[in-house]
Parts: sequence; structure tokens; C-alpha cells
Amino acid sequence: MLSGKDDFWIDNIKAQNIMKKRMFLIDKIEPLDKLINDISNLYDLTVLAMDDNDLSMLADIESEYITIKMHFDEIETKNFFSGEFDTKNAYLTLNAGAGGTESCDWASMLSRMYIRFCENRGFKIEIVDEIYGDEIGIKQINFYIEGLYAYGYLRSEIGVHRLVRISPFDSNAKRHTSFAAVSLMPEIDEDIEIDLNMSDFRIDTFRASGAGGQHVNKTSSAIRITHTPTNTVVQCQAERSQHSNKEMAMKIMKSKLYQLEKEKLDKEKEKIAGEKTDIAWGNQIRSYVFHPYQMIKDLRTGHETGNISAVMDGAIDGFILAYLKLQMANKHN
Repeated sequence: MLSGKDDFWIDNIKAQNIMKKRMFLIDKIEPLDKLINDISNLYDLTVLAMDDNDLSMLADIESEYITIKMHFDEIETKNFFSGEFDTKNAYLTLNAGAGGTESCDWASMLSRMYIRFCENRGFKIEIVDEIYGDEIGIKQINFYIEGLYAYGYLRSEIGVHRLVRISPFDSNAKRHTSFAAVSLMPEIDEDIEIDLNMSDFRIDTFRASGAGGQHVNKTSSAIRITHTPTNTVVQCQAERSQHSNKEMAMKIMKSKLYQLEKEKLDKEKEKIAGEKTDIAWGNQIRSYVFHPYQMIKDLRTGHETGNISAVMDGAIDGFILAYLKLQMANKHN
């Protein structure tokens, strides 16, 4: 029999799900209404300029057209979201590849790129855990990203990212190649049931610390949870309290275990179908060339740009749309 506390918890989950569905519908309808209104205004402005033969209005018309095109691309992108978890929040992990300082610095640069992308899109992004490089940059960083379509947008980034540049750490100014890998998991809703046997978990506490030994937490508030049957490890030290860190770590663990089960099923399906999949770490998806020329190219879609500053500042929407279009085309072939 459920207690009053249990009833309240269930009602709260139901209310959250209703609000999420409402946000989803609003996000579908409002941008389309705005686009229709903006196109109508642009049409009226163009007719007025033609009737008055006013060339001074061309700049305003062009600016308005560019804005409308951006809004159209955004709506088009969302129409490609058809995956089971595309509307969900996400956990993004960045791992530096072999190469020491170079790769750790590259992982740090990519970290900033994703932070800026999320900020530009209005997503809330939080660092869950971070392992710093021996000298500079980061070896690994885990983000929790909250926002409608967070997983849908960022699943295009899964894979290995390759950087070619003149190393700022090489006194001989030689060209270096660095690698970093991105992985992504959707946040699993509380209403999706996963059988968790708490005896299968080992929970350890340790002291959280910041870069260079700064802001060291003198209490053991950081949490590390190990699922012994699968040897899955999750740790969190971003929150101030041990309770909050444990809650966040368990949410991530739940998503990881769900994904592990899904991967098992997918592998069984592939085995039956006789399909083979590439090893994730070897699946290089994008090259970022800073020298001898400036070009960022997605090796899956062929989409490229020479505006490396904009991309590293979070403008990866073109790559995302190209990937989603390719996926849709492959799905229909």
C-alpha cells in the first residue's frame, strides 16, 4: 500500500511529465507561427520597396531574410528529431586521446565549444565531474545538459574529433595532431522502470577538489558509485552536499545501465542481421584543421566551413543539421 508521501511523489512525476509534453507542443507551434508572421512581414516590406523603387530598403530586406532562414533551419532541424530520446536531457562525456598535453588542451577547447553551444541555445549545462590534465587542460569531463532536444541536438557529436594545428606547447612550432572522443547518454525519466538491486552497488565517498588544488572541499562530499555486476563506475563532485552528489550519480548510473541493456539488445539484433559496427574510438567523425589552412569538415556528411572561430565559439548548428539530414536520407533508402 502506498503512503501519502508515495502518492505525492507519483503525482509530482505525473505533473512533470505533463509539463514536459506541454513544453514540447509549445515548442512546435510557437516558432512556426512566428515564422509565418515574419515571412508575411518580409513580403509586405518587399512589395513596399518595389512599389516605391526604394533601394535603401534592400539592406533591411536582406537582414530580415537571413534571420528568417535561420529560424527556418531551426524548425527544419527539429522536424528531423524522431529518435526515442531526442527530446530528453543528456549526459555528455569528453575524453582526451593519447598525446598528453596536446590532447588535454584539445579536450578543454571542445569543452568550451559545447558550453557555448548550450548557452547559445538556452540549455542549462552543469559540470558533473572533471579530471584535469597533468599540466594543462582536461583528461575527462562529464556534463549534465538540461533542455528540450538536448540529446537530439548533441547525438551528432558522438565519436572522435581530430585537431591539426601548430602546437602552442612546441618551441619548434611544429604541426601536431590531437584527438578527443565524445560520448552521450540520454537522461532516463523516472517513469521508466529499471530494476536496481541496491546490494549490487558499492558507494564510496572522497574529498572533492578543484584545479591546481584550489577550493579543496575538506569534507568527503564527492561520491563514487560502482555497479559490481557490470563494473560500471560513476562519480560526482559538482554539488556541495554528499546527498546531492549521490542523487546526481544515481541518475547517471540509471542512464548508463539502461544504455548497457539497450546496447546488448542492439548487438543481438545486429548479430541476427549479420551486421558489423565500427569500434567507437576509431570512428573519427570530424577534422578541425587550424594549419596550414583553416577548415572544419565533417567526414560523415561532407559539411565544412572555414569559419573556425565561430565553430569553436559554439556555432555547430550546420554540422548538426547536415548529420540529421543524412540520417533521414539513409533511413529512407
